[in-house]
Amino acid sequence: MTVEHLNPEGMHANPAFSQGIILPAGARTLLIGGQNGVDAEGRIVSKSDVGKQAEKALSNLKLVLDAAGGAIEDLVKVTIVIEQNADLSAAFGAWMAVWGNRHNPPTVKVLKVAGLADPDFLIEIEAQAVLK
Repeated sequence: MTVEHLNPEGMHANPAFSQGIILPAGARTLLIGGQNGVDAEGRIVSKSDVGKQAEKALSNLKLVLDAAGGAIEDLVKVTIVIEQNADLSAAFGAWMAVWGNRHNPPTVKVLKVAGLADPDFLIEIEAQAVLK
C-alpha cells in the first residue's frame, strides 16, 4: 500500500508541503483532532508565544500519532489555524523543526482567523495520517 505524493512540473516545489497526495484504496486513516498548545492538565503554554504554542500542539499531535502506531512521516494532510495577528514564521519554524529534511511532506493548509475557541489560543493544528 503506497501513498503517492504529487508535485507536478510547472508548479512551485517546496520542501515543507506536497501539492497533492493519492491515498491507496483501503488505507488505514487516522484523523487527528485540532491540537492546541495545551499541557496534560489543560493549561495553555506561553499564552503570548505562538512558536511555543505551535511546538506544544505539534508535540500533542505526535502523541496521537504514537498512540495509533504512526509516525510523523505518515502525515498526509495538515491544517493550521492561526490567530490573524500571530507570527506565522514562528509557527512555520516549529513545523520545520519537527518535519526536518524528510521527503514527501504532507499537504498543508494555513488559515488566519480572528480568534480560536479560547482567546489565549494562538494556533490549532489538525492532521490526517495514513498508517502502515
